[in-house]
Amino acid sequence: RPGPPPDGTSSTLSLFTTTPLLECDSFIISGFQTSLENMATGGMALSKEFFDFLKAIGESKSKQEEDRICLREMARLKQKLEPVPSNATHPLASKKKAKEFLVRILYVEMLGHDASFGYIKAVELAASASLYHKRTGYLVCGACLPPTHEFRFMLVNQMQRDLTSTNVLECSGGVLACTSIITADMVPAVASEVQRLLQHDSATIRKKSIICLHRFHQLDHDTVTEQQLQEALRKSLCDKEPSVMGASLSVIESLVRNGARVNSDLTPYKDLVPSLVSILKQIGEHRLPGEYEYHRVPAPWMQLKLIRILGLLGQADNRTSQGMYEVLHTTLKQADAGINAGFAIVYECCFTIVKIYPNTTLLDAAAEAVARFMTSRSNNVKYLGVTALAQMVEQHPKYAAQHQLAVLDCLEDSDETLQRKTLDLLYRMCNPVNVEFIASKLIEFITDNNTTDLFLKQVLTTRVCTIAEKYAPNNSWYISTISHLCRVAGDWVAPGVAQNLMSLIAEGTGESEEADAQLRQTAIAIYIDLLHQGDIATLPSILIETMAWCLGEYAYMSDTTTVTEVLESLCILAKNYKSFQSNNGGSDESQKRTRHAIVSAILKLVAQAGTCPPTAAATIDEHTSSTDAELAMQCLEFQAMLTQTPHMLPHVFPVDASAEDLDCDVNLSFLDAYVSEAIHSGRAQPYEKPEDDDDDDDYYGSGGGAGASSSTAFNLTPYEKPTKPTTVPTMMLSGVGSGATSGQQGMSLPPGAGAGGTSAPAAQVAAPAAGGLNTRNVANVWGKGGINTAPAPTPQAPPPAAAPQRAGAWDQVASAGQPAATMTSSSYGSAPAPPPPPAEKTEEQLKKERMAAALFGGIDPNSDVVRASNTTPSFVPKRATPAPRPTAAAAAPPVAAAPPVAAPAPAVDLLDMSGWDAPAPAAPAPAAPAEVDIFSAPAAPPPAVVETVSSEEEAVAPPPSAPAAPPPPAAAAAAPAVAADPFAGAGLLDSLADKPLAGFSAAPTKFEYNGAPMTPLTIATAQFGQYWGSCTATSSGSVQSSTISTLDAYMKKVQSSVGAHAVEAIAATSEGICAGSIGSSQVCLIHAKLTPLGGGSMRIDFTVKSTDGGIASSLTTHLQTMLR
Repeated sequence: RPGPPPDGTSSTLSLFTTTPLLECDSFIISGFQTSLENMATGGMALSKEFFDFLKAIGESKSKQEEDRICLREMARLKQKLEPVPSNATHPLASKKKAKEFLVRILYVEMLGHDASFGYIKAVELAASASLYHKRTGYLVCGACLPPTHEFRFMLVNQMQRDLTSTNVLECSGGVLACTSIITADMVPAVASEVQRLLQHDSATIRKKSIICLHRFHQLDHDTVTEQQLQEALRKSLCDKEPSVMGASLSVIESLVRNGARVNSDLTPYKDLVPSLVSILKQIGEHRLPGEYEYHRVPAPWMQLKLIRILGLLGQADNRTSQGMYEVLHTTLKQADAGINAGFAIVYECCFTIVKIYPNTTLLDAAAEAVARFMTSRSNNVKYLGVTALAQMVEQHPKYAAQHQLAVLDCLEDSDETLQRKTLDLLYRMCNPVNVEFIASKLIEFITDNNTTDLFLKQVLTTRVCTIAEKYAPNNSWYISTISHLCRVAGDWVAPGVAQNLMSLIAEGTGESEEADAQLRQTAIAIYIDLLHQGDIATLPSILIETMAWCLGEYAYMSDTTTVTEVLESLCILAKNYKSFQSNNGGSDESQKRTRHAIVSAILKLVAQAGTCPPTAAATIDEHTSSTDAELAMQCLEFQAMLTQTPHMLPHVFPVDASAEDLDCDVNLSFLDAYVSEAIHSGRAQPYEKPEDDDDDDDYYGSGGGAGASSSTAFNLTPYEKPTKPTTVPTMMLSGVGSGATSGQQGMSLPPGAGAGGTSAPAAQVAAPAAGGLNTRNVANVWGKGGINTAPAPTPQAPPPAAAPQRAGAWDQVASAGQPAATMTSSSYGSAPAPPPPPAEKTEEQLKKERMAAALFGGIDPNSDVVRASNTTPSFVPKRATPAPRPTAAAAAPPVAAAPPVAAPAPAVDLLDMSGWDAPAPAAPAPAAPAEVDIFSAPAAPPPAVVETVSSEEEAVAPPPSAPAAPPPPAAAAAAPAVAADPFAGAGLLDSLADKPLAGFSAAPTKFEYNGAPMTPLTIATAQFGQYWGSCTATSSGSVQSSTISTLDAYMKKVQSSVGAHAVEAIAATSEGICAGSIGSSQVCLIHAKLTPLGGGSMRIDFTVKSTDGGIASSLTTHLQTMLR
C-alpha cells in the first residue's frame, strides 16, 4: 500500500493485517520451518535429540567421552518410559516416536551399553499392525535380546500369527524373525508352519522358508532332521523360480562343506551331481531371465556356488568327477571374458579342477587360465593367479615350471601384498632342488626393514625352519642356514630348532667319525667367525646360547684358533653382554639363560685347556657374587674344585660327552656304607615313619593316622572328565634316513634326525547312488529347455571302444541316456600341439632365466654352468634324508618294454604223485583291456618331482593321485612236463563223473598277499621319495642275520625272495631302498640300513611303507623270517 499505515507501524507488519495474506504467509512460514528442521537433521526424518546424539558420537575424541554421551542418552530414554498424568500425552504414544525410541536403543546397545529397560517396547512394537513398525520391533528383538531372555518366548505367538497370515509381507517378516529370534527350545512350536510355507504361492516366501528351515536344523537336529531338510532341498532345487533354486544352492553348499570338514559321508548328495551339472550348463547358455546377468555374465553367484559344490562332491571320487569334466571345461572357457565376475568364475573352476579326481586335459586348461592371470597388468589379477598356482603346485608341481619368470616378477613387485602371496607360493613349491634359493628369498624378506608386519616375519621364520629341516641338501648348509636365520630372526626362532641343531652337532650323522668331525669343524668355523665380530653382544640370545654351547664342547677341533683364544673371546663376550643388557633391558629369564650358557662354556674350556687364564679367573670370580644364586653357586663350586681337586675336572667336564646318557643313582647307594657305619657306631638311628602324621592328604581316600578310617574319610578327588573319542593325526616326516629320533616332543627333526613318516590317508568316498534327481515335470520358464535333465542311468558295463565323438556333441550324449558331462577320448585325450620354435633371447633375459632356473631347476643364478644332477651331498642326513636330486636317466621317461609272452602251461595230472613237489606254475599275466581309459594315470612313471610342503594352516588336502601301475611281471618258467596217467590210459577212471581234486601247491618262494604276488616296481630314487610320503601304513623291524654280510647280498636277497625292485644301494651309508607292488594299485616300499656286528653277522634295521596296513605288517613278518 502506498504511504505509511495509519497506526504508525511498519509496512512489513502491515502485510499481516489483511486476512487473505495472513493465511498464505502462515503456510509459507510453517513450510520454511520444516525445511530448516530437515536441513538441521541432515535431510533425515529424525528428531533433534537423536540428531544431536549422532553428531556428538561422531565428534567424540575418546572412549570416555563417548561413554558420557551414551549415559546422557540413556537417561533421556529412561525418562520417556516414565508414567505420565492421565490428562497428558505419553511421549511414545505415537508409533513414529516409538520407532525412533527403539532405533536409539539399538545405537546405545551397539556402543556397548545396556539398554534392557527398553526391550519391552520392542516386543510391543513387534505386535503392531503396521508392517513398518513390526519390522523395527523384530529387528531390535533379534539384535538385542540374549538367547536366554524371557521376552523371546513372548514373541512366539506373534510369529505364529505372522507365519499363518494371508498377507505376504507379514508372512515374510515372520519368517525373517524366526531365523534370528527362535532358539532351540522354540523350534518345535514353529517348525511345522515353516515347512508348510515351502508350498507357498510366493517365491519370496519359499526361498526364505528354505533358509529358515536350515537354521532350524542347525538348532535342533531332532525336530528338523537331515533327511527332511534334504527332501525340501531337492524340491526347492527343482523350483520354477530361479531365486528359490539359488537359495537352495546356498543351503546345499553349507551342508556339503560342513560334511567334508568333519569327514562325514557325502553319498546322499552325490546323486545331485547330474542335476547340478545340468543347471550349470543352462545358466551358461543364458536360459535364465536377463535380470540375473551381471555385466553380461549370467548369474555369476549361482555359478560360483555350483562350482564349489561340484568340487566338494568330486574330491577323491573318479566316478562322480567324470560327470562334471565337460561342464567345468565349458564354464572355464565361457567365463574367461576379461571382467572381474568372469575372473572369479575362472578361479573357482581352477580350484575345483585341482580338488576333484585329476584329468590331464582339464589341468592343462586350468594352467592356461592361470598363465593369463600371471601375465596380467593388474596386480589384483596377478594375485588371483598366484593364489591359483599355489593351489595347483601342491598336487601337480610340474605346472609351476612354465611360470618361472612371472613368479620372479611378482616376487620383485613393489606391491607388498603380491609379494607375500608369492612367498607363500614359493613355500608350497619347495623341494630339495630349489630349497637353497627359496630359503634365501624368505630370509631376505625377513631381513627387509621395510616390512613392518611382525606376524608375517614370524610365519616366514617358521617356514624357513620347516623347509630347512625337510629338504636340506647337506648338514653343513643346514647349520649355516639356521645360524643365519637365528641372527636375523632372533626370538622368532623356536627354542626347539636350536635344540635340534645342537643335537645334530653332538650326535653327528652316524656315517663315520671323519664325517662327524668335519661337520663339527664346519660349525666351529661358523661360530668362531661370529665370535670375532665387534657387535657380538647385540646378537639374539638364542644364537649366543647355541654358539656358546658349541664352542664349549668342540672349540678344540678348530684349525685356526686355539682353545685359549676362544676362552679369551668368551670372557670378553660375557663382559660386553652384561653391560649391553644393563643398558638396553630385556627379559630377566632370557638374560639368566644366556649368562649361564656363556659361563658354562668358559668353565668347560678351562677344564679342557688345563689352565685358567687371568681373564677367565676374573670372569669366574665376578660371577661368584652374582644375584643369580644358581650361577654364583656354580662358579664357587668350580673355584673350589680348581684349587682343591683339579684332577676331578676331566671327570666333571668330559670332552665330547654331551650325547652320552647319565646314570643317575636315585637310591643314593654310594651312601649305604656310611649310613651303616653311623648306625652301628650309635651316631645315628634308623629312620622310622611317624605314627601320628598330621598331613591332611593321608586322610583323603584310603584313610590315615590314628582314629581315621577309610570308611569315614572324605574323598575329595574330583570325578574324571569324560573323554571323547578323537582321531590322532598322523605326523609326517619326509625322507628315508635312519637313526634316532629327537627327544623333544612336538618339534620337527633336522636333516638326518629320523626315519620318514606317513601322511594323512586319502579319503575314501563311496560311489554315488544310481538314481538321479527327477526334473522332468518342471515347468519351462527359464528358456527353451528349462532345467529338464534325464535321470542318471543305472551302472552298466562299459561299452566297447567306439569311434571318437566331437567335443561339442552334448545333445547326442544326453539323448543316449548317459550322464550329461561324460567325455570322450577325442575331446579330452588329444595331445597338445607342438610349441613354436623359441626366439632368440637377450643377455638380460638369459640372466633372469638362470635365476628362475635356480628356483625351478637347481641352477645357480650367478653361474652359467648347470649343476650336476647326480651329485651326492657330502653329509647324508641321519634324521630325515631328503630325496636326492633326479639323475639324467630318471628325468627321461623310460621306454615301455613289450610284455613277455607266457608259454602255454601243460596239462597237469593231479593224480601223479611226482608232481606234488614241483613248484606251482605262475598265473599268466592278465590281458590288456581293449579300451583305453582317457582319465587314468599315464603308463609312464610320474615326473621326478618330490613332495612339496603343504600348508596348514589351512583344511584337508586332496589325496595324491594313484601311482602309475608297475610293469607286468616276467613270465614264470614253464612247468616241467607231467607224465601220462596210467590209470586214465587203461580206462580205469571212466566211471568217475567229477574232475580230479586239486593237488597241494608248493610254498611260494616270493612274498604274496591274499594270493597276489609281489611284482617289481621300477622307479627312480626321486620317485621313491615321492611315493614314500604318500604311503600311509608304516611297519618297522630289525633282524640279526648270519647269512647276509654285504649290502649287495641283501639287495639280491630282497630281489629273489621278496620280488621287489632294487631302486638304489647307498654304499656310503650301508642303506638300500627297494620298491614293489601288489596288484596294480598297492605300493610297497622297503628301506633298510645294515650295521656290522662282528663275526660275520649283520644287523638289518628296515622300514616297510605301503598304501595298505595289512600288506606292511605281512611284509615285515616275511622279511624277518627271510633275512635270518
